[in-house]
Amino acid sequence: MKKNTFIILCLLSFGVNLIISAQVAKLEKANLKYDKYDYIDARKIYLKVVDNGYRSAEIYRKLGDTYYFNSEYSGAAKWYYNLTKEFPDEAQPTDYFRAAKCLKTMGQIEEYERLMGIYKSKGGKAIGVNSYKNVANPLFKKRVQDKSFEIEKIAVNTNYSDFGPSFYGNSIVFASSSNSMNSIVNKSADLSGWDNQPFLDLYEATPDEELNLTNAEPLMGDINSPYHESTAVFTKDGNTMYFTRNNYLNGKKGRDKNHVVKLKIYKATKNGNTWGNVKELPFNSDGYSVGHPALSPKEDKLYFASDMPGTLGMSDIWYVKILGEDIYTEPVNMGEVINTPSRETFPFVSAENNLYFSSDGHTGIGGLDVFAVTLFEEEKGHGEISTFGDPINSEKDDFSFIIKEGRIGYLASNRDGNEGSKSDDIYQIWERCEITIQGPVTEEGTGNLIPNAEVTLIDSNNNIIKTITVGDDAVFAFALNCSEQYLIRAKKEGYNPNEQVIETPKNPKTIEMPITLNIPMSLKISDPCPPNDLGCRLTLQPIYFDYDKSDIRPDAEIELAKILTALEEYPTLKIHIESHTDSRGKDSYNSKLSERRAKSTLQWLFDKGVSKNRLTAKGYGETQLINKCSNGVECTEEAHQLNRRSMFIIQE
Repeated sequence: MKKNTFIILCLLSFGVNLIISAQVAKLEKANLKYDKYDYIDARKIYLKVVDNGYRSAEIYRKLGDTYYFNSEYSGAAKWYYNLTKEFPDEAQPTDYFRAAKCLKTMGQIEEYERLMGIYKSKGGKAIGVNSYKNVANPLFKKRVQDKSFEIEKIAVNTNYSDFGPSFYGNSIVFASSSNSMNSIVNKSADLSGWDNQPFLDLYEATPDEELNLTNAEPLMGDINSPYHESTAVFTKDGNTMYFTRNNYLNGKKGRDKNHVVKLKIYKATKNGNTWGNVKELPFNSDGYSVGHPALSPKEDKLYFASDMPGTLGMSDIWYVKILGEDIYTEPVNMGEVINTPSRETFPFVSAENNLYFSSDGHTGIGGLDVFAVTLFEEEKGHGEISTFGDPINSEKDDFSFIIKEGRIGYLASNRDGNEGSKSDDIYQIWERCEITIQGPVTEEGTGNLIPNAEVTLIDSNNNIIKTITVGDDAVFAFALNCSEQYLIRAKKEGYNPNEQVIETPKNPKTIEMPITLNIPMSLKISDPCPPNDLGCRLTLQPIYFDYDKSDIRPDAEIELAKILTALEEYPTLKIHIESHTDSRGKDSYNSKLSERRAKSTLQWLFDKGVSKNRLTAKGYGETQLINKCSNGVECTEEAHQLNRRSMFIIQE
């Protein structure tokens, strides 16, 4: 089409009226005139130019590109790497990046890491998924059973019962067997809820930067007693705690009429780094158990599990309103939609006002399963009960579930053991890595869509994962894994290819999932080469001249070497040299100056042995400026230099 346009313009300039058949005949003849030069191989020319001793950052880059965009990475590695070594001042960040990537495919990991370090130090960077706003739906805009999770045991589990995690600032507090592992055989029959278990105390562990829990220390102060403590909840300021303990306070143990020590909720306050001022809540009783406290986001309600009078089953979820310091309303049962004739226990209310609890009365997978329901304003009640599939729920007991929605959570389960509560372990929960990257392919400058563009997803080892051709909407979409670096490459004939580096988070625990990123890929229209412009075909840099000079500069010799090599490679090739000046100076002087430049360019090639019958040259002065820098127009030196050039036109 470009050739057709060229010929049509020529015909119009003749100003003659031709019949259609004559136009077609001339068009076909003109096409044949230039088609015979379509086989000119730019890479072959570049390689011979370098072999002849002409080297520059630009020619190394062009050579590297001819391999790189054809996925010939070992060939590309040589030229990008040599560019960074021989021309470090002219090397761009992308040169280091591509050199590094190509060397990695060859197993040169140490050099890959070194070059990537330089790439980053020079301002090169990838799109970090962490830096983008998550536009995916948060939890509960979908049903929870549609969510996918990963789970993993935390490192601080013991050989006995570990459960009841709670958020405490940046730390986690949980119940675990004490270090002394004191045996309470023959003493535990009177303790409600545990049989022949070592005493449980409350411990605090702080996650590292990857949210792993490795060290745990007992809470300081008067919290841990000779009996069991578990399931705590903390106010946002970190100064008040509600927790579960056996009926024991100030050295005295309370029992019901059957001499069983029940569970009660206690309140404690923080003084410095220790906890004290332990108080029993007023709705406790020696005759029934109250435990597993949970605070509402506004901290105006306290939820708990109890078998107090009015309970529908073995235990129900209840709540009291907190009216002031140590002022509570009467307990309110959550009702028969949430509570069943079986067990409902271990409530937790998230920052999004979602109530999570465990039950073996609702339909689930195994014993106790985790369920969830959104709590509305009091007069509106609550939403529909939802549940989780595998891996949150299992065939055994799954309970004491807590979560910071969109990031991280914990639960306890005895799924990996056969010793009942002794097999309880705490598991960390996070949403499975689910990253989608999508966007349209558009034209740089106009923003117009580019249908039928080819978009490729490439992994960190330069392996092609997937290639798609976009449709009329020009939109691509790829699913990415975590802990990876990707390259997205878009290209289409008539446009310069474009690449974008994407780095996904190393640890999906630390970022909200799922993620959908919108990243458009814009392509710049490549300047079409007129069929007779050899310099364009060889991506020749202009042959620039100094102001008022006509001698060939060293940088120009490298470009002339490409022309020389093409003439040597293709013996029938004939070239016309066009030389131009900028607008400064008199028109007549510039005409003579451009003639001198044309002749000096011509002479350089003659001196290299090119036959005189293959070359012609002409100076055009300032008559063919390529920008606005005409007489009287103020321009920079760089802008004027663009007009001081030579061009190489293929002759018949």
